[in-house]
Amino acid sequence: MTRVLFRNASVVLPNQVSNDSVLVEDGKILDVAAGADAAADQVVDCQGLHLMPGVIDDQVHFREPGLTHKEDLSTASHACAAGGVTSFLEMPNTKPPAVTIDGVRAKEQLAAEKSLVNYGFYIGATPDNAAELAKATDVPGIKIFIGSSTGNLLVDEQEALERIFAETTLPICAHCEDEQTVRANADRLAGTTDVADHSRIRDVRAAMIATKRSTDLARKYKHRFHVLHVSTGDELQYLADPAPYITAEVCLHHLFFNVDDYPRLGTRIQMNPSIKTAEDNRRLFDALLSQTIQVIATDHAPHTLEEKSVAYPKSPSGLPAVENSLALMLDQVTQGRCSINQVASWMCDAPARVWGMVGKGRIENGYDADLVLVDLNKSKTIRDAEQHTKSKWSPWDSVRLTGWPVATYVGGQKVYDAVDGFDEAFRGAKLRFDHSRGGYWATPDGIGTA
Repeated sequence: MTRVLFRNASVVLPNQVSNDSVLVEDGKILDVAAGADAAADQVVDCQGLHLMPGVIDDQVHFREPGLTHKEDLSTASHACAAGGVTSFLEMPNTKPPAVTIDGVRAKEQLAAEKSLVNYGFYIGATPDNAAELAKATDVPGIKIFIGSSTGNLLVDEQEALERIFAETTLPICAHCEDEQTVRANADRLAGTTDVADHSRIRDVRAAMIATKRSTDLARKYKHRFHVLHVSTGDELQYLADPAPYITAEVCLHHLFFNVDDYPRLGTRIQMNPSIKTAEDNRRLFDALLSQTIQVIATDHAPHTLEEKSVAYPKSPSGLPAVENSLALMLDQVTQGRCSINQVASWMCDAPARVWGMVGKGRIENGYDADLVLVDLNKSKTIRDAEQHTKSKWSPWDSVRLTGWPVATYVGGQKVYDAVDGFDEAFRGAKLRFDHSRGGYWATPDGIGTA
């Protein structure tokens, strides 16, 4: 058995920060309050550093298979490790799309061969694969595109949506933009080359219609449902009374970018759902603080800079974010807008509970030793050229942040160090999901262990 002692850390526990030492044995947390002289094979000096649970990003697009000129599971997982992300859940809109169990298993095999961090893959809904979705097991959940997709991944007919909510049991998440509203707006603004019109095409009304429609279905069928990338303050009215079924997330770009940034950043911040207003930024951050929104994710969706530089509307929507997401929120901690415990809740514990990820999300005895050492005093400027994502750019290029991850551990094994780089030989593990534990609202004390 291998023992690692994280000595003299500021340990980020669910409800407090404790100056303590954490003992890890064979990839599990053995003691969150071990003595500084506890016997160990390896001692990590954490003086002046915080020890956090590893970040879980529950919405990423890592482009493999089929679009690997933009990203692949190796480059994306390196970006994750550098950013303190120890587990990811990847969306089904690859080529081919993962709309069958066999398709999901094929992606899991690719990740087993390539990923430095832990992984899970959603199964995608189509208008006619409810029977396949009903058979699915050992996956985080079902992804529905209610808008912002094409081909068989677009599900916007009411009958098909009702069938998915009624005939399946896995938790569901959805991209909520009303397709008819988006198309009508696009027709009205046909011929535009102004990227700012993207936020007029994918407007507040499109988001509100789809979010209301899907949350109504969740309540009707008492089916666990997660609203992906909430982009407007107006949508919060549909999340204010979540019952035991509804959770929601916000992404970094909807917290920190708004329509006033289009002149400066152009298509770099072209996203679906679109960027909204500064007032929406404020309301969404307040919704995190009030727990109306539970999760922060990235919707990491890279394209090459060449692709992003094409004139709107031919430019694609999407941006890379996994390696800067934790630093962006640690910077908010150093500014006094939130606490490091809140960041750990939004980025670690909550996604583990939403998706039933066994043994994840907390520093607690028996949990997996997915850990991140962070330095709240470290300041660094984000640079395109230094990004680990294959796309080699960030919408936060030239932004200076204070508070950075400096080492990342997966199952007790160091996979990234800011000085020494990556452990290229290590591979993460397939995540375990136990949906019988009831999701976020049923697990206030954490998702628990095996």
